[in-house]
Amino acid sequence: MTAAVKVLSSREVYRDIVAELLPRDERMICLDTDTGLFSGVDFGAASNRYVNIGIAEHTLMGAAAGLAKEGRLPFVNTMAAFACSRAVEAVKIDIAYNNLPVRIAATHSGVSAGHLGPTHHALEDLAVMRTLPNMTVIVPADAATTDSLVRQALALPGPVYLRLGRNATPDLPAGPPVKLGQAQVLRQGTDITIAACGSYPVLAAIEAAELLEAQGIEATVLHVHTVKPLDTATLAAAAGFTGTVITVEEHWRTGGFGAAVAEALTELLPVRVHRLGLPDRFVGVSGSQSYLLGRAGVTAAAIAERAKTSLRG
Repeated sequence: MTAAVKVLSSREVYRDIVAELLPRDERMICLDTDTGLFSGVDFGAASNRYVNIGIAEHTLMGAAAGLAKEGRLPFVNTMAAFACSRAVEAVKIDIAYNNLPVRIAATHSGVSAGHLGPTHHALEDLAVMRTLPNMTVIVPADAATTDSLVRQALALPGPVYLRLGRNATPDLPAGPPVKLGQAQVLRQGTDITIAACGSYPVLAAIEAAELLEAQGIEATVLHVHTVKPLDTATLAAAAGFTGTVITVEEHWRTGGFGAAVAEALTELLPVRVHRLGLPDRFVGVSGSQSYLLGRAGVTAAAIAERAKTSLRG
């Protein structure tokens, strides 16, 4: 009997890439904030380039900036809730302002740390990070996409924000090759465009398209893994054809991926944009990621219903 292949979370894929590349590239250095992500990892001869500085996120970003200024390629690890809040001054002034090649690996994004409550939810990070000049913002939706995009990001000259989940999620269906900065078209349709960002939103978008197909409605589904720079060309082409876009994200509706799409399309063509995300309030209960998203209406059924309502005019 063939053993089942373990599905990895995006943070685990990232961990394995760093463990693979650190011994090969003398420029690389891995700075950790006691996340536990690298527990048990053997870096071999490169072990002196893994540094756990403890729970000190602001210091983490400042140290990474200094190392990058001296020719290093720092990969820094913390939770998304801390990267975009307590550490954001150093991200803005030390890293983004100086356009330094620091890779910020932000785990437990969205409500993937739902069991820990609002202090550990990261529902504002896209709004924060995408507004910073020079920052590239990447949100892979499965293990294979994470592997590809982390490797592609190695060549970028400036800072990168990697929004990573805590939990393993199913693989996406086969699609075009994953290219940094280019939305992945997972499905072509003629009636409505569903643009999704993040693991659960993309999976919900695919399921919604299947529900709609059963009712005679054809949806284009876009996996938008690069929030900045946003692939406005693919979005505009799809939106111009269908006339309506539904965005789906694991983020507050204010300022996130949907807002970025709405901002871009407003300047390009007259289409309607409906944004599905979490409402403008703190998530006041604890629970699993899927439970909290379902409670907030980030589901396939909600996407399909919004599509039908929009098409009815």
